[in-house]
Amino acid sequence: MANITKEAALDYHEEGRPGKIEITPTKPYASQRDLSLAYSPGVAYPCLEIEKNPEDAYRYTNKGNLVAVISNGTAVLGLGDIGALAGKPVMEGKALLFKIFSGLDAFDIEVNENDPDKFVEIVKAIAPTFGGINLEDIKAPQCFEIEDRLKKECNIPVMHDDQHGTAIISGAGLLNALEIQKKKIGEIKLVVNGAGAAAVSCTRLYKALGVKPENIVMCDSKGVIRNDRENLTEQKREFATDRDIHTLAEAMQGADVFLGLSVAGVVTPEMIRTMAPRPIVFALANPDPEIGYYEAKEAAPDVIVATGRSDYPNQINNVIGFPYIFRGALDCGASAINEEMKIAAVYAISELAKKPVPSVVDEAYGLDDLKFGPDYILPKALDPRLLVTVAPAVAKAAMMSGIASRPIEDWEAYDQKLRSLMGDDGKFMRTITDHVRKENRTVVFGEGQRENMLRAAARLHTDGVLTPVLLGNAEMINKKASEIGLDISGIQIVNPRHDREHDRRKKYARMLFDKRQREGLTFTEAYDKMYDRSYFGMMMVESGEADSFIAGSFSAANKMADRAREIVGLREGYDHFATMHIMNTRGGTYFLADTAVNPVSDTSALVDIARLADQAVKYFNQEPVMAMLSYSNFGSNREGAEPMRVAEAVRILHRDYPEIQVDGEMQADYALNTKLRDETYPFNTIKGKKVNTLIFPNLSSANIGYKLLLTMGVGKVIGPLQVGLKKPIYFLGVNATVDEAVDIATLSALDSMITRR
Repeated sequence: MANITKEAALDYHEEGRPGKIEITPTKPYASQRDLSLAYSPGVAYPCLEIEKNPEDAYRYTNKGNLVAVISNGTAVLGLGDIGALAGKPVMEGKALLFKIFSGLDAFDIEVNENDPDKFVEIVKAIAPTFGGINLEDIKAPQCFEIEDRLKKECNIPVMHDDQHGTAIISGAGLLNALEIQKKKIGEIKLVVNGAGAAAVSCTRLYKALGVKPENIVMCDSKGVIRNDRENLTEQKREFATDRDIHTLAEAMQGADVFLGLSVAGVVTPEMIRTMAPRPIVFALANPDPEIGYYEAKEAAPDVIVATGRSDYPNQINNVIGFPYIFRGALDCGASAINEEMKIAAVYAISELAKKPVPSVVDEAYGLDDLKFGPDYILPKALDPRLLVTVAPAVAKAAMMSGIASRPIEDWEAYDQKLRSLMGDDGKFMRTITDHVRKENRTVVFGEGQRENMLRAAARLHTDGVLTPVLLGNAEMINKKASEIGLDISGIQIVNPRHDREHDRRKKYARMLFDKRQREGLTFTEAYDKMYDRSYFGMMMVESGEADSFIAGSFSAANKMADRAREIVGLREGYDHFATMHIMNTRGGTYFLADTAVNPVSDTSALVDIARLADQAVKYFNQEPVMAMLSYSNFGSNREGAEPMRVAEAVRILHRDYPEIQVDGEMQADYALNTKLRDETYPFNTIKGKKVNTLIFPNLSSANIGYKLLLTMGVGKVIGPLQVGLKKPIYFLGVNATVDEAVDIATLSALDSMITRR
């Protein structure tokens, strides 16, 4: 796991725009006409329509895509009763998760009110704004009353996720664990330690799944909850027992399943050993479980263990459920989230874990063999199939139970809608970062004295993503770090001009001389080159002492590309290499090439760039559909040399590489507008397909194009990726942001993992 320090967390929340969420307009607003439609006088018309028919709010406003994350801060995420305002970062975080995993907008609302009656009235009063309400971090037993009343008094879905989210995810895990352990749910003995909101909800759901009430024992901090105990809450009395057992240790004897939602360390290895053969242990206390994963495994090798932690197998993580449950509920106009919908979510999640795992999930977690079994009873949080699996199951259950006001009729169209929501929103780099973190890759920064590179290296080092090396004068680098309050202790600094300890200049010069002596290079010239940080850093990669090198550049086409060709060389079968930028937008992910290397691309360069881009896009688990861009459409303008070059490149690709999906030459609007392209040029070979890869005819158009898009905020741009060199040499503008430098370094580390396989 990443090393999360207080300073890093505070910087994350404060840097740039404070907080984690913002509002983005979804309609045009550039002209006076736009503003008149958005507000007065145009806005009056939808208002009047909604007055006549309240359901029209779902047609004319964002109500159907809007969730309220509401809390009073009385039971905040492992922190307790810290108050409404102090809980705001958590609620913002929940809103962020709604957006990135399911495309739902969410407002965080912190209510400074602990009285349940007043809290209910406040929430009920603002409910018309929203399509659904996610109650969060409200202490027990008030949370039960609050949720029950709001479910009865509001006509939109209301769910206290602390209760039901944990119940649904753990319920799916329980079904799968029982299947693996060859046990029947109606026969198992269940021990629950903890009697808060989550524990009560989990136990109720387990009963609905088939656990018999007489086989359940619930414990709290005082021991077994028995009928002869005084002052039991209504919820505790529901699970009280008359059996002659008083302690957790006694309850564990012969138990098949242990569910812990309590505190760390209350379960001992001896307790695990007293359980029934092939036991199941869900130790969900956070941040530290009731018993450690490896402790439980050592006590009973045949045990299946789940925790709330991501660094052990079988994480019980609410994010597997709540975004998709609300997505399905809102999309069909459900008036509630009922038991049928929760059960449907349980079975959908359970069944997904049994299906073959896509490579993108394996790579996200640095694993090669994820498959249904004792260490994989639940889908991973980054599994993109959750949205298209859970949301439809929930919507269907709502419809079958008669509470859907807008039933979904075209399920194929709904599936496509959900897939379109699976835009990146940061998942792309999260997946790569998690993959890279599994291996110890060394990445060299050529411009080690620059503040942006220093900050990027420090972040990567602190987060444990990779091992950075800074090239430059150690005294100057340390002074700069001290000035900006940056801790770079533990990061290696290498000064090519004073590397006497290793005398690498001489070794690298000999390697380069041996490689190019018949091209007119003398040893003295090679040795002199090693005083240059870019030559030195590239030779660190060529020699195998580093995995990748980040060369700072001041322009798109620069001498760094020639040096990279000279030192590491091109991949076999290619005469060119290129760079590619990845643009993540609301409309999906797009790949743009070549953006930094080839000033003028002749026909052979365009062919190589397309081939390299095709391979790169496939690696990122996407089907490449390419358009070769120009100012001409399929021969409409052949007066210039450029359209002719592009058309010839397409002809060669069609002839020699028919497996590549590519066509052109075409203008950008025809490339990106499938309907326009197909209606105007129905003969095109990519008919009906959405283009996701753009090959530009020259460096000028590519560089201008992506920088315009970046500056206008169309999406997040990642790059440039290098494609076509034998080893990872990457180029990054010296004025790049810290985030850009972090992304490029991480991508270069991933590249090194691929090229060394």
